[in-house]
Amino acid sequence: MVTKRKRGNGGIVRDIVRNPISYLLALPAILYTFIFGYATLPYLLMAFQKFSYDTTYFWQNELIGFKNFEFFFLSNNALRVTWNTIRLNFLFIVFGHAMAVVLAVAMNELKSRWFLRTSQSMFLFPYFLSWVIVSYVVYNIFSSQYGVANQLLEMVGMQPKNWYGDAGAWTSILTVMRIWKDAGLLAVIFLAAIIGIDNELFEAARIDGANRWQQIKSITLPLMMPTVLIMMLLAIGKIFYGDFAMMYSIIRDNGLLLPTTDVIDTYVYRALRLSGDPSQAMAVGIYQAATGFILVYSVNRFIRRKFPEGALF
Repeated sequence: MVTKRKRGNGGIVRDIVRNPISYLLALPAILYTFIFGYATLPYLLMAFQKFSYDTTYFWQNELIGFKNFEFFFLSNNALRVTWNTIRLNFLFIVFGHAMAVVLAVAMNELKSRWFLRTSQSMFLFPYFLSWVIVSYVVYNIFSSQYGVANQLLEMVGMQPKNWYGDAGAWTSILTVMRIWKDAGLLAVIFLAAIIGIDNELFEAARIDGANRWQQIKSITLPLMMPTVLIMMLLAIGKIFYGDFAMMYSIIRDNGLLLPTTDVIDTYVYRALRLSGDPSQAMAVGIYQAATGFILVYSVNRFIRRKFPEGALF
């Protein structure tokens, strides 16, 4: 009869002693998660307080219930910035993951190892650029006077356009820039999932007469879907969080573009900068976290019913 060995605190200590390097590598992530994920949880109380910089400890502030939430939900901009956040993130997720799947499948079909390594480096390079640098690239393309886009329009006989005054155009521009910057990293992750597929499946398909497209459609895509769905599920968890660095670096405080580009994070930043009240920002943060959790739980439950291999939990 085989008995299960109990793992208590002593087992964890022995495991740390046996694998000190592995735990040392994990230590920065553990500390980051503990400090910013758990040690800050008591500060959620600020969302229900009237914050004052005169108090020594934050729990000494006056409780005011849900009045900080009214600052956001009763404003004229609440629905607009929430819709912009969801709409832009939805486009980023759908088109970004679709492009990453295409790139991963294409790179897997490459026969030249040199070309594969070169293309991987080219696709990954934009991911490591800061959004500040990308914002200057965007400005050089869409600048009204010297922008590449307007020069191309003039070459084909069309009138130059004031891109930074056309709010409708920036949904597409931001989506393209996000795909250009992030799709490379996702493609490498998906490529790793493809490489992990058993080659015997492809050999059996070739014996049965399947061509490359049939192998991709029947083997590659179905077997990489669990990884794709998990990455999409993680992205959906942040669908209520706008990419502040991206939005503020590219759009800044351009009021002409805010109708389609103002997201929750940039709205809260401007409100906090004007009012100086962190309690209101904390209230919106709780709103984002709660809605994100509900959305992830709901989507994961749906995926678990329809496609169990792609569920996160």
